[in-house]
Amino acid sequence: MAQGGAYLTTAQGVRLPDSDHSLKAGPRGPVLLQDHHLREKIMHFDQERIPERVVHARGAAAHGVFRSYGTAANVTKAAFLQEGVETPTFTRFSTVIGSRGSSDTVRDTRGFATKFYTTEGVYDLVGNNIAVFFIQDAIKFPDIIHAVKPHPDREIPQAQSAHDTFWDFMSLHTEAMHHTIWAMSDRGIPRSYRTMEGFGVHTWRLVNAQGETTLAKFIWKPKAGVHSLVWEEAQIINGVDPDFHRRDLADAIEAGAYPEWELCIQTFPDTPEQTFEGIDLLDSTKIVPEELAPVQPIGLLTLNRNPSNYFAETEQVAFHAGHLVPGIDVTDDPLLAGRLFSYLDTQLMRLGGPNFAQLPINRPHAPVNDMLRDGMHQTAVHTGVAPYKPNSLDGGCPFFAGSDEGGYVEVPTPVEASQKVRQAPESFADHFTQPRMFWLSLSPVEREHTIDGFVFELGKCYEQAVKERTLRALAEVDPYLCERVAEGLGLPAPKATRELPDVQPSPALSQVGSKWPTKGRLIGIIADENADLDAVRALRREIFNGDMVPLVIGPTGGKLGANSGDPVTVQRSFVTGRSTEFDALIVAAAPVPGKDAFATRDAKAWNGTADAAIDPRVELMLTEAYRHAKPLGALASARSAFDGAGIPVDAPGIVVGDDAEAVLRKVVDLLRHHRVWERFPAYA
Repeated sequence: MAQGGAYLTTAQGVRLPDSDHSLKAGPRGPVLLQDHHLREKIMHFDQERIPERVVHARGAAAHGVFRSYGTAANVTKAAFLQEGVETPTFTRFSTVIGSRGSSDTVRDTRGFATKFYTTEGVYDLVGNNIAVFFIQDAIKFPDIIHAVKPHPDREIPQAQSAHDTFWDFMSLHTEAMHHTIWAMSDRGIPRSYRTMEGFGVHTWRLVNAQGETTLAKFIWKPKAGVHSLVWEEAQIINGVDPDFHRRDLADAIEAGAYPEWELCIQTFPDTPEQTFEGIDLLDSTKIVPEELAPVQPIGLLTLNRNPSNYFAETEQVAFHAGHLVPGIDVTDDPLLAGRLFSYLDTQLMRLGGPNFAQLPINRPHAPVNDMLRDGMHQTAVHTGVAPYKPNSLDGGCPFFAGSDEGGYVEVPTPVEASQKVRQAPESFADHFTQPRMFWLSLSPVEREHTIDGFVFELGKCYEQAVKERTLRALAEVDPYLCERVAEGLGLPAPKATRELPDVQPSPALSQVGSKWPTKGRLIGIIADENADLDAVRALRREIFNGDMVPLVIGPTGGKLGANSGDPVTVQRSFVTGRSTEFDALIVAAAPVPGKDAFATRDAKAWNGTADAAIDPRVELMLTEAYRHAKPLGALASARSAFDGAGIPVDAPGIVVGDDAEAVLRKVVDLLRHHRVWERFPAYA
């Protein structure tokens, strides 16, 4: 079984004495055709890669457990949602656009897919970190993906929408505006998978034990709060650590800071119109504000184990929106209808045939008696002679199960008499009211970031007509938004063609204004041999005690106080450390330029002056963290580091003191807000 045994073998279990040399006719002779080991080894290597996902190709995943609160038991009979039930899970996060080799922190939608191995069979909740989708009907899915993927002539740009074809599609197809404004906001660049919401997007039909139905939307709420990067930070990370999100997820689990999300639902009466407060529940470009339909927690997901093999688990896991269990049914959402077809079709190509459910990561934890036979990669050894129904030769087995015996029975919803047409309901036609609601729900700093997102992306477009058409669409959302984006593009701002609706903001859509737990956050401690190492040790201890992760940043690798009885291990050096990795920094020393601090070796070590008071790489770390609105602390003895970096110690979010633990407490309290946005004035 892989590499755990005592001896290397062939795939057939034959032990091998050598795997470094081909079988040859003498040491310098030709390789012999009979070398079965060479043939097997090369053949398998040649076939190692499978077709990557068309979308969501780059992903990271983890095993976990879902514990139900039982609060959904009144609306669904799903066994895994009954009180106290614990269900094994596997959750995969991903970016949508890029290939497997792209970067993690690009501006993009993220996938959030969870496989529940329930006692009634596999249930897959396949969603995104954005609550709405680009399109209302699945027949347009190839169009939006073709538009957002790299240009077919150059295969660039990779993993981003900052190009003409995407904005050409979006400006001509304005139902995409709601998803687009989410993506241009901070939601498009999450700080980590651990601080990312997840949405099931569609409206589902829940069925309880009495056969009563309720419409519902699923939402994942991170216990750590919703938190994003700033754009410059994301761009830096794409270069210095393109694996930032997958590393963060794996390191958090490895450190025991298990990421957690509450699964929540919004519920609505199951009326024939399938609307709520005037919102069409079958339109996947619309949300129901939490203020209208409260979010109700129904269980807790904890990710507690990393995959042991990326390919076998993260790459081969196969999700499907149609993997349902009794108590959860579909609605007539036209986007969902296409997904019910597309996922299975995709698995046939990616995983080489219809038996992908037999792969270990996809296997149900419930008995399987499916009567499906043969096909590529069939690993089950089926018994019985009658794989058909009805039969008598196998005693009629297996038997059908009614709803009372746990059988999956679709809700017998009435179908209105109508005509076959290719059209959408009139309620799908409003493309701007909800984008306006989203915009007005953002805090001032989030609005400015959204403007910057639009300016950057449209600024990368070549076609003037595409920019102008997008500005006309933005004018229908908000005049300030349109004017500031037009200003950034150097173009005139058009006016709206209608009176803009008076909408009620939804404060729940803003990521700013609340306080959150700090579990699992990373705090960097800048130190050198002149630092008070007792204070550094105390900082590390208290950070660990607070369920956070301390990382000591020193001039070089190795240990500080190596000759003492209790040396301090350096986890990051001035060469390898960058502010973007940390949620906050505490300065325990003001290091002078190191021996390697010269530009020909490390360009970061040059700040334009030959007599820098502190190492320029420390200065860069501090100025970046300050500019990115992160909490900063310093021991009084190291205050000169702030002076050398030009950081005013009386600015918001700057803590200086003699007591290391008191400084840490204040920094952690600032960290509960994620960032110190009041450090910078609002746009005038």
